[in-house]
Amino acid sequence: MSFSNNFKYLLLYVLFIWLIYIFLFGNEELLDSIGIVLKYESRSVFVIFLGIILEAFPFIILGVVFSSIIQEFVSEDMIRRLIPKNPITALFTALFVAILTPVCECAIIPVVRRLIQKGVPVHAGTAILVGAPILNFIVFSSTFYAFQGQPYIYIGRIVLCIVTVMIVGVVIYLKFSSVNILRTDKQISANLKAENRESKLKSIANHSINEFFLVGKYFMIGAFFASIAQIFINRYALAEATSQSVNGVVIMMGLAFLLSLCSEADAFVAASFQQFMSSVSLLAFLVYGPMIDLKNTLVMIASFKMKFVVYFIALVTIVVFVLSLLSGVYLRFGG
Repeated sequence: MSFSNNFKYLLLYVLFIWLIYIFLFGNEELLDSIGIVLKYESRSVFVIFLGIILEAFPFIILGVVFSSIIQEFVSEDMIRRLIPKNPITALFTALFVAILTPVCECAIIPVVRRLIQKGVPVHAGTAILVGAPILNFIVFSSTFYAFQGQPYIYIGRIVLCIVTVMIVGVVIYLKFSSVNILRTDKQISANLKAENRESKLKSIANHSINEFFLVGKYFMIGAFFASIAQIFINRYALAEATSQSVNGVVIMMGLAFLLSLCSEADAFVAASFQQFMSSVSLLAFLVYGPMIDLKNTLVMIASFKMKFVVYFIALVTIVVFVLSLLSGVYLRFGG
């Protein structure tokens, strides 16, 4: 690894440690001097920003280590044997993988990218990308706990996620089954060639570091803007704007995108809205946020080609919007 790359990584380490120091020991004067532009809201912005980082980084690290293990130990032949050739059967296999993958929406991106590089079909990888942040047992448990006695929310979240996975998977298969959607990072490609001559353990460590910084720099940008959004959004004005079901779904999906909450904790935030939000709006918030938000959009841009990212975001947005409204119709007339 070149001196310039080592220096860049050292600076990022120092920045991260400095941010943690501010979070734990920073006084009012220091926080206000950092957040001059944000004035009195600076402390809240930085506390939320660091809270997002500290909450999500363990899962991102889990994701990049898992990605590195896949790179080192899972061969293309193994992938071909495990993934069925039938595209629909492959989607169900991907759903099963999603249930067994306890990572959040940012951590799953490097895992999916590595699986696709190893030969997993694009539509199956996309199904894991969409489903894993919601279908895993940790997220289900947190949603169940936050909405006890409200099966429409915690079961509805799972059902809408599965239906979204199947629809998005089929459309992606029709559109991108023979297209390379992965963005090539020249530095990582060079490092991977060098790692072929190293021991497996050292190769996993080096690849995890490279992957972490590729994902982490985009994540931190998204987390910062998400922390600003959490401070400046007025909940009572939001309640007035979401009085109609269509408006409620649109606004809560937009809010989920801006807040960029980790899927392991978003149910508790959603529960705080339930006094002045409809169940349909809350469901849209809980389904859309783990699939598409500000921080994981930037991480996707680092991992996939822009054409795919734009198409994927538009497709997921339309599908979740329509399914959320249909769930409201079912609740009103059939539930």
